[in-house]
Amino acid sequence: MRTIAIICGGDTSEHDVSMRSAAGIQSFLDKDRYNVYKIEIHAGKWEALLGSQNAEDAASCPRSTVDRNDFSFENEKGERIRPDYCYITIHGVPGENGILQGYFDLIGMPYSTSSLLVEAMTYNKFVTNNYMRGMGMSVADSLVVKQGHDKEVSDQDIIDRIGLPCFVKPASGGSSFGTTKVKTADQLRPAIDLALKEGEDVMVEAFMKGTEITCGCYKTKQVERVLPISEVVMTTNEFFDYDAKYNGAVREITPARLSDDVTARVQKLTSTIYDILGCHGIIRIDYIITEGNHINLLEINTTPGMTATSFIPQQVRAAGLDIKDVMTEIIEDSF
Repeated sequence: MRTIAIICGGDTSEHDVSMRSAAGIQSFLDKDRYNVYKIEIHAGKWEALLGSQNAEDAASCPRSTVDRNDFSFENEKGERIRPDYCYITIHGVPGENGILQGYFDLIGMPYSTSSLLVEAMTYNKFVTNNYMRGMGMSVADSLVVKQGHDKEVSDQDIIDRIGLPCFVKPASGGSSFGTTKVKTADQLRPAIDLALKEGEDVMVEAFMKGTEITCGCYKTKQVERVLPISEVVMTTNEFFDYDAKYNGAVREITPARLSDDVTARVQKLTSTIYDILGCHGIIRIDYIITEGNHINLLEINTTPGMTATSFIPQQVRAAGLDIKDVMTEIIEDSF
């Protein structure tokens, strides 16, 4: 049996989300095929969790320090274990920005995500969107405000360029924390200050009115799968922040209520973006469909959430697939 390590935790505000994704992935994996351990990376510590089966158990379970020379650790029996494969589900630093991928490349460890270059680029939404604009994709106008230089541009200059309403968000990482929908000029500077608490660069992005959707995709040497599209319908929140994602302030409809033509176009575009970037493993791409069924790229998620209720498991079920088989396909593609 192969030994699979689920890499979770991280050093951003999405640490706890990552731990829940790890518990989800652990429940999805084929236990007859794999021995599974979770490894938490957080605050300078790399530790294998021994016996933990869910996010709530993680704090109290026995732990074993990971040897960073070869990513090995001792199990409950004192046996030295070196994983055969690592499934990365850190939503943020260091698993979503290329740092961990570079380390695994150096020690020859197979892993689930895209390469160092792809991860580093897609982690920065401003860089990604401008790169994809150069590839012919439709994206919202945006600018970046850098930490230490945030007072060099006036609020009015930003508003004149981007307009109101607009979104202010950390340029790197997800949109769960530090994101604000700014409607008036007096809200802009507090929103920038909030986003700077999450990262060094802040992205100010033009508002696009339309339907928010998201589409998952993965490809292996044997299969290419573009999953059914999910539609995001806000109930009490104005955008898809942490509360909407994890506290039920949103309605998620899979498959999305789109025409056959728009569905086909979105799925083809998702597959094309996957290939343009040279992605690996499961990704999820968010879009806004604006007036005239115009498809606008919003964000590319290379380590999407993997709890039982996350979009990817929803889309896998809607496609009539077994998530256990999907995970096996992705892992075995490295061997």
